[in-house]
Amino acid sequence: MTNVLEYLEHAAKRSPSKTAVQDPDKSCTYAELLQSAQAVGSAVCGLVPPRSPVIVFTEKSVDALTAFMGIVYAGCFYVMVNPEHPASRIAQILSVTDARLVLTDEAHMGKLKESGYTRAVHSIESLLSTPIRPGRLAQIRTGSADTDPLYCNFTSGSTGVPKGVLVSHRSVIDFISYFTELFHITGEDVIGNQAPFDFDVSVKDIYSCFSTGAKLVIIPKKMFSIPVQLLDYLCEHKVTTLIWAVSALCMITTLKGFTYRVPQTVNKVLFSGEAMPVRHLNQWRKYLPDALYVNLYGPTEITCNCTYYVVEREFAKDESLPIGRPFPNERVFLLDETDNLITAPEQTGEVCVAGTALALGYYNAPQQTAKAFVQNPLNRTYPETVYRTGDLAYYNTDGDLVFAGRKDFQIKHMGHRIELEEIERSMGSCQGVVRACCVFDTKRNRIVAFYVGETEKDALYAELAAKLPVYMIPSVFHKMESLPVTPNGKLDRKLLLSMNGGM
Repeated sequence: MTNVLEYLEHAAKRSPSKTAVQDPDKSCTYAELLQSAQAVGSAVCGLVPPRSPVIVFTEKSVDALTAFMGIVYAGCFYVMVNPEHPASRIAQILSVTDARLVLTDEAHMGKLKESGYTRAVHSIESLLSTPIRPGRLAQIRTGSADTDPLYCNFTSGSTGVPKGVLVSHRSVIDFISYFTELFHITGEDVIGNQAPFDFDVSVKDIYSCFSTGAKLVIIPKKMFSIPVQLLDYLCEHKVTTLIWAVSALCMITTLKGFTYRVPQTVNKVLFSGEAMPVRHLNQWRKYLPDALYVNLYGPTEITCNCTYYVVEREFAKDESLPIGRPFPNERVFLLDETDNLITAPEQTGEVCVAGTALALGYYNAPQQTAKAFVQNPLNRTYPETVYRTGDLAYYNTDGDLVFAGRKDFQIKHMGHRIELEEIERSMGSCQGVVRACCVFDTKRNRIVAFYVGETEKDALYAELAAKLPVYMIPSVFHKMESLPVTPNGKLDRKLLLSMNGGM
């Protein structure tokens, strides 16, 4: 297999009348999705040459996914841009890609104009009636390669300019083949999509669905703040598989959603994005004891995930949940500060990754690419690219990797090196704490804690004093109704740090 379109084509041939994708307003069968994608592709290939970036500027939906596949039929790669982003960020992404074409809908034309974009704009709906050009689409496919880019997802850049992570067909095909096999995803599954389509967690939803002939149910973003509606939706659609950000799972348990309703059809719960609080994991396992639970780890630059850990035992509230072992065909290893290989247990080093799943690099950013995608320092004999994640981890006594924080979350306080995640883990094990997050206020040289729960600050301080050395205990505690999250579902540490100044 050399092109992800083969997934869609095989599924449409096997089960043409089966529902492929459903959102709250629309659904389509595999045969309908294939035909619509070919129509969009026939239009797009007349507007831009192959291997061009094409922006999709709309909410996640059946139409957005149709646009993705149409763009791929045209031999191009898609760039999903969230209309909820500030106009300035949208303008930055458009500038980095230098895209000559945007596909959108009527509802978002106005927001696109705010960004200052002046090139070709077409509504997805209008392209669906384009006559299919089978000869041209076949010609494009013949001239393609599995190393051609498939999509570009933008992440925050350290320079203030968003970075576009460019991923090839081959990387997705390689990863998804192992992913679906390891976790027993089949055509019988109903995958409940939580992640925005500009976030790489959605890649697992989309291509697990197409590769197996499963059904993809797109869950509206608004439901992830209303657990009653969310749980009703999961039950109504008989969802079996959740590949969600940790914060989305924690929202249900924080608001005690399972006391209202338990989605009994769910049999796979896979989570990633940040450390899963054991307290919340245990609640999920209590209400859905027979489900498969998997902790996934990996940055966008290595195509979704590079390690996994299947949860098969109970964890104590103050234990660290391992990120596990590498996926097949991915090499994951630790380097110390002088680039020596770490193999001994309990020794922390930077996580580095090699293998087919590595992204092509950052789009239109050669210097940033060269900095992160480097020659393997352990190999001096032939070219071998590795991605340096900037994440820290160590091996436990079972040989599993355990996440130990970001290099940039490692702080120096009162003469000691401290991992903020370790403080958060200890807070999460305290009585009455539901969720916790810590930031470091560099101006005032203090650790600041934010938490959700019933316990009061004095009681929390006293309990932490029995768990942590004094230099690790936060100087300030803020009790919150909820912790803010980014559009991708991760804890919004930058916002918390800015809020600290006004509290």
